Amino acid sequence: MSEAELILAGLFLVVATLYSSVGHAGASGYIAAMTLVGFAPESVRPTALALNLLVGGIGLFRFWRAGQVRARNVLPFVLASAPAAYFAAKVHLPAVAFNLLLGLVLLIAAIGIFRSASRAELLDEETRGRKVPWLPGLLTGAGIGTLSGLTGTGGAIFLTPLLLFAKWMPTREASGTSVAFVWINSALALLGLWQATGTLPTALPLWLVAVTAGALIGTQLGIKWLPTKGLRQMLGVVLLIASGKLLLPAIWALLGG
Repeated sequence: MSEAELILAGLFLVVATLYSSVGHAGASGYIAAMTLVGFAPESVRPTALALNLLVGGIGLFRFWRAGQVRARNVLPFVLASAPAAYFAAKVHLPAVAFNLLLGLVLLIAAIGIFRSASRAELLDEETRGRKVPWLPGLLTGAGIGTLSGLTGTGGAIFLTPLLLFAKWMPTREASGTSVAFVWINSALALLGLWQATGTLPTALPLWLVAVTAGALIGTQLGIKWLPTKGLRQMLGVVLLIASGKLLLPAIWALLGG
C-alpha cells in the first residue's frame, strides 16, 4: 500500500462524511482528491463511481428511513437519466477535454452549493409537499445523466441546487431525492464504464471501508443534527480550488501554451 493510497483513504473518509451529510455521494470530491495526487483519468472515473455507489446506497437507505425520499419525485429524473448515464459512460474523452470538462463540473458544483446554502431555509417553507412536473423532470434527468456518465460523477452536485432553485422541494427532501438519483446513475454508469475499460485500483477495498465509515457519520449528521449552510459553503471553496487546478492547465493547453 503506497503513501498516496493511504492519504487518499483519509481524504475519502472526510469527503464521504461531508457530502453524505447533504445527500450527495461525493464523486466530485473523490475526483478532486485523486486528481490532486496525480491519478490517471482512466482510473479516476470508475473509482469515483464505485465509491459513489456504496456511499449513495447507505445514504439512500438512511434518508428513506427518515422519510425524505418520495418515489414520485425521484421517478421523472431517473427514467431519463439512467439510460443517458449508461451510454455516456462508454464515451472516451481526450485528456485535455476530460480535464476541462471535470473542471467545469466542479465549478458548476461550487456555484450551486453556494447558492443553495443561502436559500435553504426559505425554500423549505415555500416548497413543502410539491410534486416535480414530469416533462421538466425528464429533461433535467437526461441532461444530468449524460454529465454523470461522461465525468464519473453521480449527478447530485447538479441536481440538489437545481431542485432548490426550481422550488420543487425542501432542502432535506432534495437531499433524499438526490441520493436516490445518484445511486441509480452510479450503478448504470459504472456498468457501462466497466464494460468499456474495466480499470479499478488495487487499493479500492481500503477506500470502500473509509467511505463506509464516512457515510455512516455524514448521514447521521445530515438527517438529524447538522445545519447545511456552513457545510455547503466550505465544500464550495474546496471545489473551486480543485476546479482551478483542472481548468487552468487545460485552458493553457488548448491555447497552445
